[in-house]
Amino acid sequence: MSIYSVITGTGSCIPEKVVKNEDFLQNEFYDNSGEKIATPTSQIIEKFREITTIESRRHVTDEQSTSDLAKIAAERAIESSGIDREELDYVIVAHNFGETHADNKRVSVLPIVSALLKQKLGIRNPGAVAYDILFGCPGWIQALIQADYYIKSGDAKKVLVVGADILSRISDPYDRDSMIYADGAAAVVVEGVESDVPVGIIGHNSRSDSLEFSQMLSMGYSYNHQEAEKKEYYLKMNGRRLYQYALEFVPETIKAGLDKLNLHIKDIEKVLLHQANGKMDDAIIKRLYKLYNIKKVPEDVMPMTISWLGNSSVATVPTLFDLLIRGELDTKLPEKDDLLVLASVGAGMSINSIVYKMP
Repeated sequence: MSIYSVITGTGSCIPEKVVKNEDFLQNEFYDNSGEKIATPTSQIIEKFREITTIESRRHVTDEQSTSDLAKIAAERAIESSGIDREELDYVIVAHNFGETHADNKRVSVLPIVSALLKQKLGIRNPGAVAYDILFGCPGWIQALIQADYYIKSGDAKKVLVVGADILSRISDPYDRDSMIYADGAAAVVVEGVESDVPVGIIGHNSRSDSLEFSQMLSMGYSYNHQEAEKKEYYLKMNGRRLYQYALEFVPETIKAGLDKLNLHIKDIEKVLLHQANGKMDDAIIKRLYKLYNIKKVPEDVMPMTISWLGNSSVATVPTLFDLLIRGELDTKLPEKDDLLVLASVGAGMSINSIVYKMP
């Protein structure tokens, strides 16, 4: 018998505020040189929709903070798992911008979000170690990989892994890329399970290409010169280079993870990709299958939420997983022994993937 890490509970927090593409019609957009873009905003928005497939996204209300979203997702995951929260060994929160508030755009990482979450969950046990992980959009998957190590080493039996971010507060309203970003949180409870056969997390793979690509996602001033004088930092992205990087290396990383397990892409029932850009994800999945000399991608293999939820950073993959498990996506429910791939790419630049066998 061996110990495997199995997800026993899931939960997500999808903010209620829907922001549609047409809500940006009054925005003025500038390029990275500070020049106002002459193209009519309506055309900019339509081109954006064609490139990303995003039609709407979710934003928080002014009263909500990052830990508030994390609490809602965590409560749902704990409830669905049926565990006693006092038995948790670790509370790991992946995020990128800390405890953001409506009245202050500065990134706040003290207190750490996991400590705030543990407090809001009312967990008294000092043995439930709370810490944050910053790893770009792949942060939640990396936190899940860490949880797997803790469990398989015998150091932990139950771990809460949360991904939460509020991107709407660090988005430059004068930057077209602001239309990509969304808010959200999702969580899982992972438990150690004894089994004669592999189950749950059966393998993973990660890489970081920092030497060449560390600046593709960074913080910078507004593209509007007048706004930039306020010296407030916003999320900035080199979208074209990021697209090229993801298309080249994400399929390779996923395949390398499958190769470690002597698995073929045909063995995989679902691929849950980070929801960064709809067309980019389509290109990635096609490139992945092409590595196996397969021209046609199975129709139901890659569920998507980006068209209506946007890109919520660390929350996209766990939200996808939660909605999939709960039967809230228009796709076939995973069954016992089905193999899933969870993969993400983001700031660093870093990529990671997990192969998960349904219990």
